[in-house]
This record gives sequence, C-alpha cells and structure tokens, in this order.
Amino acid sequence: MKISKQKRMALLVLLVALIVIMISVILFAGKTVSPKEKIGFVMTGSVNEEGWNGMHYKGVSEACKTLDVELLVKENVKEFQGQCAPAVEELINRGCKMIILSSYGYSEEIKDIFEQYPDISFYINSFEYHGDNITSYFSRMYQARYAAGIVAGMKTKTNEIGYVAAMPAIEVNRGINAFTLGVKRVNPDAVVTVAWSDAWDDEVKERELTDNLVNQVGADVITYHQNQTYVAEEADQLGVYSIGYHQKMENGSDKHLTAVVCDWKLTYEAIIRQYLRGNSEQNKVYWVGMDENAVKLADFSKEVTQEIKEEVQKATDEILKGQDVFSGIIYDNQGNLRCKENQAIRDEGLLEEFDWYVEGVEFYED
Repeated sequence: MKISKQKRMALLVLLVALIVIMISVILFAGKTVSPKEKIGFVMTGSVNEEGWNGMHYKGVSEACKTLDVELLVKENVKEFQGQCAPAVEELINRGCKMIILSSYGYSEEIKDIFEQYPDISFYINSFEYHGDNITSYFSRMYQARYAAGIVAGMKTKTNEIGYVAAMPAIEVNRGINAFTLGVKRVNPDAVVTVAWSDAWDDEVKERELTDNLVNQVGADVITYHQNQTYVAEEADQLGVYSIGYHQKMENGSDKHLTAVVCDWKLTYEAIIRQYLRGNSEQNKVYWVGMDENAVKLADFSKEVTQEIKEEVQKATDEILKGQDVFSGIIYDNQGNLRCKENQAIRDEGLLEEFDWYVEGVEFYED
C-alpha cells in the first residue's frame, strides 16, 4: 500500500521533532537554571523616603538590576533598639550570602554576629570593626565637603557658619573638618559652629538648632550632616544660605546654594561586583571619590558667583591631580599640629582616628 505524499511529509516532520526533543534531553539532562544571587540590605528608614535612606536604596536597587542579582531589603530597622540582629539573621535564613549594613551604628550592635557567620560577607558603613568577612565601604564625601566649605567661606558676610550634625562619629567628624578646611582656605577669619542633634533624623531638634545658630550665633550660611533636608528648609524660611547633604532640597529658593552628593549606584555596583567575583577578601576598605565621578557638588544656584565656581574648580582640579584635602600644615582647634608641610594624613587616620577637630571649629551650647 502506497503512503500518500501528505502522510510522508507529516511523518518526516514528526521524526524531525522527535530528534530535536531527544537532542535537547541529552544536552540539558541534569541541568537546572541557577537561582539569582541574593543580596541583603538593611536600612534605618523606608525605601520611599528622601535623604540618606532614599538615596542609598535607589543606588543599591539600580546596581542590583544592572548586575542581575536579587535584592532583599529590611527597612525601618532602627539603630540601638535590638532590631538589627534579627533583621540580619532573617536575611541569612532567606539565602543572602552578602549583607550590606547601610547605617553607621549597625556594626556596633551586631559585632558578635560577624564572627558567628564567617561565610557571610558583610559590607558596613563603619570603619571601626575588622574581620575576614567584613569590608568597610563609603564614598570620599569629604572631598565634596571641602568644596562646599569654599562656597560657604566666600558667601558668608558675618564670618559665622553653622553646621548641624547628628553625632561626633568619625564619618561626621571627617566631614566637619574637611568643610572647615575649605572655609578657611578662602576665608581665614570665618568660624564653623557645630550643633549636635544627637540623632540622624529629628525634625524638631534640627529646626531648633538651625534657628539658634542663626539667631544666637549669627550664622548666615548653614550646612548639616543629617538624613533629611529639614535644616535647609528651615534656613530657607529664615532667609539665610544653606548647603545640603545627600541631595539638593527640592523647591527651595536660590538661597540653597548647592549640596554635597554621591552617586551611590557606582559604589554599590563596585562592591557587589567585588563580591560576585569572589574577591571580597582582597579589599577590606572600599572608597570612591571625585576621581570616579562618584562624589561632587550638585548644581549651583544663581547665588553662586562665577568667582566662587572658579575657586571650587581650582580645588577640584587639585584633588583630581592627587592633592588630598587633609594635607599640608593642619592644626587642630586646641593648637596642636596634626599634619606637617609636604605630608598628608593617611587613610587609616581618616578612617579610624578622627576624634579631633581642625582649627576654626567651635561648638554650640544651649
């Protein structure tokens, strides 16, 4: 019996399909799709807020998308309230082998956990703790702080500049000192008065301190080291100049001169790549700065003159050519020589030993 042409074609197609299926089974037998690497991220605030938390979340989430890894977030984990350790352990139990602690105080809270989980790679915002599974990461924000100090030093008319800061942590002190060095570079007569709020985020206290620095001290330029823009908002209402941190204040007047900002996406891409390559043990301190275009000043307002811009650019060019902010003759505010001519303070000192303040720093007392 003859097979029709149509049946022969159908059998041929079926045979080809069977061959393709058999080849696929042979090639992919025993193989499964690898799950994405999980990265844990712990933060003090919400993913939807502005300021420190919002900028960091945006940076790390964009980095994870670029690198095709899964991001697991524990938000609103307050410092020193017993919340950090459970959050970290939950992330570990959910499969995270890399955990990023995005706030300074977390390391103090969970220092015992670092040793309990030697196979977990911890990336922390603090430089006081060391271990085989710990990498400290941050940006050289102090470089932009120095540039911001130049702006403040050239804008002040009273020679009184206010600085609202959370607490005397090394990171905060480094910024205060760099800012003051920038001020003194262009205005030797100016003074930077620091007022402590004792919290990263306290709107009432920050606004109150801003009022006091303006009305009692006579500050006509204000900056800050806080999570939110409350200080800049209050300064705007008082009609004085301000310089922001993390981000430029939205809908502010031209009195808001600029802000010290960082492209955190670049930082998080760098440290996650380092981890994924398996060499997280090789670089225990990871800093990014102006040379990687990660740290800079935000766009200037119309109140920033061409003369100021040129002085800022001159200082920026010096930094990019290798001249460190903390170099040359530096005295502290007690009159002690901290750095000699033709010398620079090494990174170890900037990271771990900044418990002093440069000449020109004073402190507000209620």
